[in-house]
Amino acid sequence: MLETLNNWDTQLFLFFNGMHSPFWDSVMWWVSGKLNWIPLYILILGYLGFTFRWKALWILLGVTVLITMSDQSSVHLFKEVFERLRPCHQSHLAGIVHLVNDHCGGQYGFVSSHASNHFAIAFFTTLWIRKRWYWIAILAWAGLVSYSRIYLGVHFPGDILGGAILGILLAWGLYQIMIHIRALKLNE
Repeated sequence: MLETLNNWDTQLFLFFNGMHSPFWDSVMWWVSGKLNWIPLYILILGYLGFTFRWKALWILLGVTVLITMSDQSSVHLFKEVFERLRPCHQSHLAGIVHLVNDHCGGQYGFVSSHASNHFAIAFFTTLWIRKRWYWIAILAWAGLVSYSRIYLGVHFPGDILGGAILGILLAWGLYQIMIHIRALKLNE
């Protein structure tokens, strides 16, 4: 069963990674860059500050804790435990994987830290910003960043799915804890 899932994951990876062009190479390289999204983060923080005033500091603390949890758990609880090689490090895929700028990343890929972190931010902020337009935009953004990792040849779709699930679960759990703490403070 595991071998069948791995085969499907590989075939799906090769399909998506195989659809490339010089234009999309540049776009996906940019999309995958961490610092390129700073203006979006500032915009989200500004919206949270405008909407929630001082409560936004509480949410910002949550985002900081969440990203730390997401990033560290994706590496220490998954990549270092499962040790699943990235597609670009698998010898049977050598010469088949399309790498952009010859960048492969670390040795292990399950789960994707990009997917975990971006879905954590996206889902956590949607729990505070309960606007349909925001849900659609921010989840599409997290999906695009995550897809870029397949396009760039550094993650299998299963790595992305695992990272997205991890990020969403961490966001949901932290949100529940924060709501509970806030309720306790209000009842004092």
